[in-house]
Amino acid sequence: MAIVGVLASGRGSNLQAIFDAMDAGALSVKVGVVISDKKDAKALERARARQIPTAFLDPKAYPDRTSYDASVASTLLGYQVELVVLAGYMRIVTKALLDPFPNKVINIHPSLLPSFPGLHAQRQALAAGVNVSGCTVHFVDEAVDHGPIIAQTAVPVLEGDTEQSLSERILVEEHRLLPMVISLYATGKLGEVYKKK
Repeated sequence: MAIVGVLASGRGSNLQAIFDAMDAGALSVKVGVVISDKKDAKALERARARQIPTAFLDPKAYPDRTSYDASVASTLLGYQVELVVLAGYMRIVTKALLDPFPNKVINIHPSLLPSFPGLHAQRQALAAGVNVSGCTVHFVDEAVDHGPIIAQTAVPVLEGDTEQSLSERILVEEHRLLPMVISLYATGKLGEVYKKK
């Protein structure tokens, strides 16, 4: 069974979606550890409630991003993690994290990348006046919300949408798309899907 490590900075709703897919039998993986850069992240609470190991790594305790990411990578490797999932992780990662997991670090982002990378993607979409937004799962590189796209789901932008209403509808699709991509990895099909793109 594939061992997944999850990095999260906030409420952990995508982490919960992973748990829900596991409980429903739609996803056969083991979450080896959940790591956060925020001590009070609800994602850590969600993991502890399931007796999953957690780690809070304080960025302020490290001299730079590289040394911080090296510690994150070491923690992940200590739990024999194979696939690293960034689920609401609000840090740009470096080669110190990426190199130990080549093509095995993925991220979920609430837009149809390459459009609207970075923070407040839904707000960016509304400001641009687009008719369609959505979410993207992609392989991670050192740039912000960049790297080869694995899968996307489109979500229409409705008349009268606010940042919150659009975010909520996109989040529903995030919760479907991320476990699906993780399942492709776990069943050895991610490479096949990616080659077809």
